[in-house]
This record gives sequence, C-alpha cells and structure tokens, in this order.
Amino acid sequence: MFWLTGLCFLLLQTGLHGFHITGHSFTHQVITERALLNVTIQVCRAVALSEGKDFSFPETPLSGHSVAAACEAPKSLKTFLKTITRIVYENVDIFFLSNASYHCDDERLTDGQKLITDGLSAIKAANSQQNFASATSTLGRVLHTLQDFYSHSNWVELGNNAPNSNMIRANANIGTIAEATRATCRSCVGDDCTNNILEDILNEKILTSGYFAVFSSKKLSGKCSHGGFVDRTSRTEPTGGINKDSFTSEHGHLHRQAADVAIAATNELLEDIRGAAGDKPFLQMMGLFRGKALCFAIDTTGSMSDDIEAVKTVTSSIIDRKVGTQDEPSVYILVPFNDPGFGPLMMTTDLELFDTYIDSLTAIGGGDFEELSLSGLQLALTGSPPCSEIFVFTDATAKDAFLRNAVIALIESTKSTVNFLLTNVLPRRRRRVDGDRLVNQVALSEGFQLYRDLARASGGQVIQVTKSQLFEATSVIRESISISLALLLQAARDPGKTENFTFVVDESVTNLIIYITGTSVDFTLIDPSGMIQDETNPTGSSIISYQSVGNFQTLQLQAQVGVWVIRMVSTNPYNLKVVGETSVIT
Repeated sequence: MFWLTGLCFLLLQTGLHGFHITGHSFTHQVITERALLNVTIQVCRAVALSEGKDFSFPETPLSGHSVAAACEAPKSLKTFLKTITRIVYENVDIFFLSNASYHCDDERLTDGQKLITDGLSAIKAANSQQNFASATSTLGRVLHTLQDFYSHSNWVELGNNAPNSNMIRANANIGTIAEATRATCRSCVGDDCTNNILEDILNEKILTSGYFAVFSSKKLSGKCSHGGFVDRTSRTEPTGGINKDSFTSEHGHLHRQAADVAIAATNELLEDIRGAAGDKPFLQMMGLFRGKALCFAIDTTGSMSDDIEAVKTVTSSIIDRKVGTQDEPSVYILVPFNDPGFGPLMMTTDLELFDTYIDSLTAIGGGDFEELSLSGLQLALTGSPPCSEIFVFTDATAKDAFLRNAVIALIESTKSTVNFLLTNVLPRRRRRVDGDRLVNQVALSEGFQLYRDLARASGGQVIQVTKSQLFEATSVIRESISISLALLLQAARDPGKTENFTFVVDESVTNLIIYITGTSVDFTLIDPSGMIQDETNPTGSSIISYQSVGNFQTLQLQAQVGVWVIRMVSTNPYNLKVVGETSVIT
C-alpha cells in the first residue's frame, strides 16, 4: 500500500509535481500521477499527429500545467487537475482497509484480479456513456488494487521486472498461487527479512502475499505476513513481513523495483482504457477537452418554428467562432419535446451531423398551452455528461410539473446548468389558444415560477424575450460554454429588494461578464477605482459593452483587479450572476 502522503495533494494543487526520486519512497500518488501524465501526453501527441500538427514534449519532470499546455488545452487545466485529484483521492487505503482482496493481501490475488477486471468493465461502460466522474472514481480504486499487487505479493521477488498483464484480463491465469496448507515464509532474523520467503516458493515460481490484520494476530500456519507496526500478524510465527511499500519496509530493498513495475502496470491499464475508448474520449475522461457538453432541449410544437430557426443560427455561429478553439463543445446533444411526446435524445461530436439533427426538427402540432418540457429536460439531464450546459427553448408552461422534484434531484447529482429561453411566455400577458380560450393568468405565473426554480437550482437563468428578440439573447450560449469560466457571484431574490452585492476580481480573471435577469431591474455598478455607472450610463472605462433584451441584461466589463460593488434595485424577482474566465483552480 505505497503510503499516500497529504503533502502531495498540496503539490498537485500548486503544480509542483516531483516525480523524480530523491531518496523518498514512492507513494500511490506519485505512481498514479506519473502514469497518468505519461499516458496523457502520449495520447495528445497521437491526436496532434493525426491532425497533421507538430507536437513538442514538455520538459521533464512532467506536471499538470505542462501537459495541459502541450496538449493545447490550457483552459482545461482546472478540470485536468481535478480529475487527477479525484483518481488519487479514491486510490487510498482507508476506504477498504479491512478488505484483503482490495489490497491483494492474504493470498487473495485472484479476488484482487476480479476487482480490477470488474472495475475496468465499469470504467469502459461509464466512458461510453460519458460519465467521466464515475469512470475516474472507479479508476482510482482499481489502480490501488493493481499497484498493491506489486507491493504486497512476491511478484518481484520471483525475478519479474515487467507487469503481470493477466491481472487486467478477466479470468486469465495470473500464475500458481500457494495452497492454503503450503508454508511460504520463515521468520525474519532480527530486522533482516531479505531471505524470509522459502526457497521452494521462489524456485517453483509460486505466488503468495502477506497476511495483514490490525486487531488480530491470527494467520494460516507458515504464511508470510504483510509486516509493519500496525500489522499484528507480523508478531506471529513466522515473524516479519514481505511488503515493499517504502524503502523502510521489511522488503524495502525491492521498493524501487516494485514501484517501477507498478508504474508500468498502471501505464498498461491506462492504455487498455484508451484502446477501448479512443484517444479523444480518453482525453475527455481526463478532463482535457475543449468545451463543455452543449445540450438543446427544444419545444417542437407549431408556434416554435422561429425558435428552431434561431437555434440553427446559433449553432452556425458556434461553428464559426468556437470550432478549433479550446471552447469547442466536447459533444452536442439535442432533445425535442412537445405534447404528447418527447425525445429521442440525439448525441454526437460531429457538428455536421448535429446540423442534420436540427434541420430534421419540424414545428408541428400543439393544442393546449402546456407542453412536456420537464420530460424533455429530464431526458436531457439523464443523457448528458455531468456539468453540461443545457438550454431549454419553449413558449409554453409545463404540463408535467409533477416532475419538479425529480428534475431538481438530477440537477444536483449531475451538476449541470439549466437555462431557459422563453419566448412570449409572460406572466401578465393574456394569450389566446385556438382563437377563443384564455390561458389562466395565475397558472401562467406559476408555470414561469417553476422554470425560475429549476434554473436557480442549477445556477442557470430564465431569459424572457419575444420571438423577434431571441437571436440577440442567444449570445449567452456562446459565452457559457467556455470551460475556464468561473462563477464569481450569484444571487437570486424573490421578491426583489434593494441590496448591495460585492465580488472580487484578481489578476487571473479575464472576460468579466455580469448577467441580470428580471423585469424592471435597475443597477448601479461601482468599480474598484470608485467609478459609478448604471443602466442609464452603460458605457465608459468599466463597461466595455452593454446589452438589454427582454428581461435580460448583459454587461461585459474591464477586468479591473479589486472589489466591485453592484447595487440592485427592484421589487420584482431577479437573478444576478457574475462570471469570468480564469485558470486558477477552484
């Protein structure tokens, strides 16, 4: 169990990776990080060469910063380092301390193999569904078992300098394991355990591993112990241990060799995952992707033809501005809905194919004012990768409001952001359906409140415009898919009230934007230098550009360092959101 040190977490966050060895023992983290960075840089090289690009390896030792830069994905640095942190966090002893199979202890080597191969299957399935958080969490646990095989078994004592490849192959023969009745060790001579494995075990290439227990000294007769202070079995004949967790372990003279083989085995497992997923999906799993997943859930009833055309135009704009950049969406998803149907979900990384999906949409049907908008949103949340940007286009309230709690639970579990772009759905507006029936004004207000609740739960927005204004409002889509976007402030008030909010901008922040949604909402902005501006004077040294359309106001700001103050004035409900691009890990 190559011991994990807390210091490495700090090094990971700062980027001060030290994969070179200066007399200190290898940890699970060092082994895991080295393999992750090595394989990732090789994948990036393969992708670059396949695209006809030159590729330059960064200087060694590798770090998360240098790999992200070499992969031309510096905006992915935060997600890349968070992914490595997640993998390492799961690769610890404490979660399964008493599970001998998890650590390949007690000669439970085939059980350990099954944990690894079952985990590999789960990782590949999660990757195919773009559930990368699940895949990388499982990966950390699988790597712990794999790496412990080389530290806890006698694989390297048998003269092996390469991995046991069958450890990652389901039901494959990993070698002959000592029978329960066969002795494997003699007691150490004092502190000298270099020769405690029996000669016949070594000569016949018999696999064994040490027994380990914290609260009991019992083990099978003649068996090796893991060893170390906390292992009580190591005090029972035969005494001592065979672990190679550190240079100071009983078999510490083989620590470097065991760690080298563990690194090679980790590389081998990662290459297996890469082979199953493909190069670009592997980089997505590692958090090195250009943009977020972008999902459109679109009402396809008869009145939505203008909205569908606007979505087509926005998609073309994304193609023109984002393709080939670091903010190019990693995947495109489309979910149509109307009444009485919704779906199917269509997902692709091919923009031309996505265009055909949108072109295939037909605005038809509809009768009553309500549609199955939450059913469509539920499908979008279920089928999209975590942390997606989802935009719901509709001009109607939800017929399936009973799904509210289920949708909020999905929002919380997926961490996706849901934005609503509503056309002509105005709480105080009386609308005729079929020429003579009035929509109930109270029901309309309640329907709008439902959308506001869902958006607020996800950190999203409800943008209310007329159909002729929709294209102006969709600029938020192009801005929202940046992967380096950080939330600096978010507040919602219902009912609204006059209130001051502050947010802090540091040297790392660029592309500073304020979003305000709500009707009849005034603001006063004070920048760090003390300059005051408001909606009546929206241009100057602080505000680069100002846009107001429907209930939606956008302010693009000069990213001055310091404390900003924005004073909100309204008695109506409003939402305030401040974002900026940054490479700083949050």
